[in-house]
Amino acid sequence: MSLRKILATFMFSTVMTCLVIGCQQVRAQSPADTSPPATQRDRRNDDINLDTQLYLLVATNSAVEDAKLPASLDAVIRQLRTSLPFKNYRLAATLINRVRNEGRLSLRWIGGSLMPAAAASSTNPSFNEFKVVQVKLATNAAGQPIVKMEGFSFGARIPIQTGTAIASNAPTAPIINYENTGVNTDISMREGEPVVVGTLNAGPSGDAIILVMSASRTLK
Repeated sequence: MSLRKILATFMFSTVMTCLVIGCQQVRAQSPADTSPPATQRDRRNDDINLDTQLYLLVATNSAVEDAKLPASLDAVIRQLRTSLPFKNYRLAATLINRVRNEGRLSLRWIGGSLMPAAAASSTNPSFNEFKVVQVKLATNAAGQPIVKMEGFSFGARIPIQTGTAIASNAPTAPIINYENTGVNTDISMREGEPVVVGTLNAGPSGDAIILVMSASRTLK
């Protein structure tokens, strides 16, 4: 082999060796991926819980015995007074629950607080159901923390007096029929800010049930 070919082969081998060593050094000096593994992120999400508050308001044109409402609902009530033609609002129930981030929520209960006064009776309760398929923390386009509630559902079977039964030699008795009312939707809200979810007709009395929801992550 000629001297020229020997020198060319040696130079080629030297260049290739330098390139390989250089690539290895670049890979070694590249910043490590500091993002936590998926299992750590999932575990961190599992540790986050949210406190949810569902307020059931009754809007009416009749006088109410107790019109005092939580201060946290002041902005909501001002909004309702400008958009709905009702004179008074009363708090019928407050449901407070804790749910894991990306978890679900489901409640069923029996009570009489949602019924119109004409049908209020311990023997004619209302049957209520509230559930959310998934409660999830997220961020909106402005970078603000929000809470998404997918598959929000509220339903109630409310006793409505439709007449009076009259029998000889017996006191009159109200005729009660149960009416279904409810709402199904997907909602999102700013964390810790109550929002109106929906308004439901409560029967011939003209009253309305107003659903107000808020949620925020727990502090511990």
